[in-house]
Amino acid sequence: MLIVEDEANIVESLIFLLERDGFEVATVADGAAALDRIAAFNPDVVLLDVMLPSLSGFDILNQLRGSDAHADMPVMMLTAKGQSKDRDRAMELGATVFVTKPFSNAEIVAHVRQMVGQEKADGG
Repeated sequence: MLIVEDEANIVESLIFLLERDGFEVATVADGAAALDRIAAFNPDVVLLDVMLPSLSGFDILNQLRGSDAHADMPVMMLTAKGQSKDRDRAMELGATVFVTKPFSNAEIVAHVRQMVGQEKADGG
């Protein structure tokens, strides 16, 4: 799994939460670097912040959905931008899940488990 988030305290809490639940986690804090990391790492799931340096999460999601290799990759948009227009845009671009900050730890884990389960079901 790849976490694309530029706020260190959020990254730290997500790493703790998800590794404790048995997930292998990598992180990147820059939008442009995220695309390179996704291409190299090919994660099962991406947790993607909207507001990032270089490229926004919306731009990254749009590029992923336009790519044959990553069109179906599960992506959770994780953002402080909780307005309905932001949620609508994320879903139109193909986000799997949209979660606003502050988030519930249980909610994050449940969504990640579901996305990984869907990925395994679709792939096998």
